Amino acid sequence: MSTFDDRETAFENKFAHDAEMQFRAEARRNKLLGLWAAGLLGKSGDDAADYAKEVVKADFEEAGHEDVVRKVLGDLGDKATAEEIRAKMEELMTVAKAQLMDEI
Repeated sequence: MSTFDDRETAFENKFAHDAEMQFRAEARRNKLLGLWAAGLLGKSGDDAADYAKEVVKADFEEAGHEDVVRKVLGDLGDKATAEEIRAKMEELMTVAKAQLMDEI
């Protein structure tokens, strides 16, 4: 194999790894968002964990994260605005990435 082939393989592996890490971070962020929203809804324990799983599943409806925002906004009603949910998602993405890095 040539050096070029080695570099190409290395770039492909890095791309795949980065994509997997981004997917895991987004799933973790959505779980954390679900737990946050569950708290606002007065859920705890298994109910909160089940709700968090619903939020994670909501992200598979369409590309992007607006499907998650819509789900949580619909469930929370007047307890939070779409802007507050998006801000919380941004905050929790940092937390999710940090948690994943700690697990490595």
